[in-house]
Amino acid sequence: MTIIEIPAGWPVDEAAARAVQQELCGRLVRDEEGPAVGVGHVTGLDVAYDDERDLVAAAAVVLDARTLEVVEEATAVGRVSFPYVPGLLAFREIPTVLAALDRLTADPGLLVCDGYGLAHPRRFGLASHLGVLTGRPSIGVAKNPFTFTYEQPGPERGDFAPLLAAGEEVGSALRTRARVKPVFVSVGHRVSLPNACAHTLHLTPRYRIPETTRHADSLCRSALREALGEA
Repeated sequence: MTIIEIPAGWPVDEAAARAVQQELCGRLVRDEEGPAVGVGHVTGLDVAYDDERDLVAAAAVVLDARTLEVVEEATAVGRVSFPYVPGLLAFREIPTVLAALDRLTADPGLLVCDGYGLAHPRRFGLASHLGVLTGRPSIGVAKNPFTFTYEQPGPERGDFAPLLAAGEEVGSALRTRARVKPVFVSVGHRVSLPNACAHTLHLTPRYRIPETTRHADSLCRSALREALGEA
């Protein structure tokens, strides 16, 4: 098993990480519509941790955007690259996530993260961070609303309500299943919010959580178990 080590020059404290966030945030592209729904590929990204051994396993699962069938899978296991600091969680896992992406041979297309993009205290969550670093369109679909406020959307699939931070719309609370609690969609990079919501609905034909996340979640947990077995 090859362990992805922490890159040279990686931020080691909160001040350094915030400075990197601020610099990369200036590269965000927020005026593109993004890829059409059901065209090309869409890739789910997720991670699993073993804090005792200071390891993180990342999975990248490419789906056919039309059929939602799996095209390719890749994993990587690395060192947790930053301490736990709310708002800076991306720095704990990005080197390993990028390693998993690099192992794909298929074009990843749209990146779908189990987390946030603009719905972040400094408007630069994991989906935005990965989007800027890779140059690819990206969105975040989170299970919980973090610290933001929202009104409950209507009860039917497709109903949505703005996710707000100090009055600014940073995403949508989107109902993907009728009368089931919403997910929280935010733009990462090079995608509009309406398009991000449309992709999320397309990716949730049966369950509350996108198929991209479901596949990636299962795969990263399996990769972590395998790595721990080898260890």
